[in-house]
Amino acid sequence: MKQSAGILVYRRKGAAIEVLIVHPGGPFWAKKDKGAWSVPKGEFEEGEEGQVAAKREFREELGHPVPEGEYVELGTVKNKSGKVIHAWAVEGDLDVSIVKSNTFQMEWPPKSGQQQDFQEVDKAGWFSPEKAMEKLNQAQVPLVERLTEELGIKPDPKPEQTTLL
Repeated sequence: MKQSAGILVYRRKGAAIEVLIVHPGGPFWAKKDKGAWSVPKGEFEEGEEGQVAAKREFREELGHPVPEGEYVELGTVKNKSGKVIHAWAVEGDLDVSIVKSNTFQMEWPPKSGQQQDFQEVDKAGWFSPEKAMEKLNQAQVPLVERLTEELGIKPDPKPEQTTLL
């Protein structure tokens, strides 16, 4: 069974919070928005500690160190493929205008025989929990719900994007 581990960073804005999510890079995701975003995460191997993998993947996908702080376990979710995603949340802040993601290689254009490099993450943004839940892959929505419940945050009836670079 494939497993991923991720970290959902949040920051406080008065009585509300914003969460940091990422948009996958590459041509398949280029024109997709709603349901395409993700918690920064990546696969890990059996025997590797999930939180250690989550911190490594965060650094690889964003090019930023993981914020220091108290980690809140958000549990697991399962996506359509059956992959289990383990997640933690931590309070922090970082500049999303600079994302230096690792890359992957794929044949592009299809059937061309040419390999191209693409960023694993092409952008990151801070969103209200409600806006993040609209943008996230639906399997990951419960992670934001668990975080807001843990922090005692009430849903905003008028979600708005706050910062996207």
